Amino acid sequence: MYVRLLALLFLSGALAAVGSSATAPPAPAVVSASAYGISVSVPGQPGAGAAFASAPGAASTGVADGFAYPADGNSARTGAQASSVSARGAAAHAVTDVLAISLLNGEVTADSVAGRAKASATGADTAGSQVTNLVLLGQPVAATPNGRFALADWGYAVTLEQVAESPVTKETRNARASVTALRVVLTADHGGLPAGAEILVGHAEASASTAVAPVATPGVTKPPKTRAKGRGAPRTTPAKGPKPKSKPKEPRIVPGLGGPLFRTPPTNISAPLSPSGYVFPVYGDASFSDTWGAPRASTGRHQGTDIFALLGAPILAVADGTVFSVGWNRIGGWRLWLRDRQGNQFYYAHLAAFTPIARDGAEVKAGQVVGFNGNSGDAQGTPFHLHFEIHPVGLLPLGYVGGAVNPVGYLSAWRRLEDVTFAVGRGWAPPVPSSASAPKPAVLLLGSTDISTASGLEPGSLERALIAPISAQG
Repeated sequence: MYVRLLALLFLSGALAAVGSSATAPPAPAVVSASAYGISVSVPGQPGAGAAFASAPGAASTGVADGFAYPADGNSARTGAQASSVSARGAAAHAVTDVLAISLLNGEVTADSVAGRAKASATGADTAGSQVTNLVLLGQPVAATPNGRFALADWGYAVTLEQVAESPVTKETRNARASVTALRVVLTADHGGLPAGAEILVGHAEASASTAVAPVATPGVTKPPKTRAKGRGAPRTTPAKGPKPKSKPKEPRIVPGLGGPLFRTPPTNISAPLSPSGYVFPVYGDASFSDTWGAPRASTGRHQGTDIFALLGAPILAVADGTVFSVGWNRIGGWRLWLRDRQGNQFYYAHLAAFTPIARDGAEVKAGQVVGFNGNSGDAQGTPFHLHFEIHPVGLLPLGYVGGAVNPVGYLSAWRRLEDVTFAVGRGWAPPVPSSASAPKPAVLLLGSTDISTASGLEPGSLERALIAPISAQG
């Protein structure tokens, strides 16, 4: 009897194990990503590099104003670099950009390189990776995927060295994408580096291992079930068809905020947002901190950075581009947008006034004054500040809310101007709409000084122009 009881217990345990394994949830995705701007490897010596970023976990960024190896930059020199990676859920992204590359005393140069890698449950790719204006030993070269070019008798260069694969094994898709925009390998001593040295520029890689549903064998179907009816006549029970798809759920609403739940955007930025060529948007003394994602009563979550400065501090175009949507907004107050030459968009809000160049469709240069700091719109009553947002071109299809990225890393890297120029004329603001809640004028202008003659090429000219003139009586 005891033997029979043990056998029953064993059988029930085996059946329970089979049932639990059949209903076990799929294993969670394993994702990772990494990127760097440049890496120099020298046999027997410590390596060097810049703009490293890695995940999983929270998104990571790496920026550098420039790079030189050794200190004089003879072996490798670059301009600004920026890297960004993300590994969340079932997707991983890696992005890196490097400007003004000069290797081995200028024998290998390029205006810029871009590395892009993406891996997810649907596959992997390196779309968007490129090398711009590559010159090898004085000759322009078209950078092709996995292209290899001899460098005299001392080495070779590889362009857009990449792999993108997503094989499926044991119901798991292992997607992997990797790219190095430019790799230079020395086979003999040259340019101050020994044989075996390598210089890698613009590297990005991403991987994602995700569960894949088993695929049914084509042409094999289960026969319909039958059961006896009456005196043995079988009755066929129709096979069950696929269940109808459920209706899509409405987006969840944040309690008390009246808007859709804020979602963290992906970081696969397809256009460079490197420090070079961009300027800090506020002239003079200013301060800011990272308040990305903080709760806001009117918009749900904060998707920009507040830069605090004095009332009337000049607000600058961060890049060469086109100004649009200049005017009044209930939340942003006096606000405008700027689109740079790559298609990235920048949002300025809570201005006190605009300058004459801030008109829809106007072309501006980086550093030109487009407005003045204030607290208009829903910022009335708060300290004077500029609300600043960055919307990369690669995220624009996600809309206003989903297409923004945290500006803090970029603001920290962008250079500040020592002096700026104003366009001819005074600052202005459009007529206030009757329905607007903008503050009414409280003072009258009795006089003004034209500071349009100040030159941004002459240090200190703006400060001198802002000094009140001395009267005839001294």
